[in-house]
Amino acid sequence: MGVISAPKKAKLFCGIISSSAEIEQKSLAGLEKKFGEIDLTSTVIPFDFSDYYNPEMGGNLKRFWISFKKLITAADIAGIKIFTNSTEASFSVNNKRQINIDPGYITPANVILATTKDYSHRIYLSDGIYGEVTAIYKKAAVVKLPWSYPDYLSNTAKEFLLKARKDLIEQLRTA
Repeated sequence: MGVISAPKKAKLFCGIISSSAEIEQKSLAGLEKKFGEIDLTSTVIPFDFSDYYNPEMGGNLKRFWISFKKLITAADIAGIKIFTNSTEASFSVNNKRQINIDPGYITPANVILATTKDYSHRIYLSDGIYGEVTAIYKKAAVVKLPWSYPDYLSNTAKEFLLKARKDLIEQLRTA
């Protein structure tokens, strides 16, 4: 029988999609106020992986990722997703989002995203929020899963996720 122990802390990150730099900056300020200092920001890339968000958010969407210096517990992610949903809603116009903020966390082994949508490969967490293993790390590489989003497999995302993982491992080592 295994021994129950507390999980190690995880690195909070958010994937952000928007076409408005002004809304991005206001959202980032709110996220920093809530979760602390942003310690890593990816390069901004065009979100041309899908047109899923276009009917709601329009065209010319940009995508980037951020992570936070302060570590979280995995149990925190459902509440964080509820907060980011309320942040998105605060910038909505006519019930259409102007920004998409998808929180998740990084462990040394994997990348977990929080979502409100149930599916075969997702598990229920709490308060209407599900968790998804979006990618795994193997031999210092980001490994695709059958349901991995194409933008999470871009070179920009992989660079960000590998750097965030490296930072997390250093934080855990020195804690």
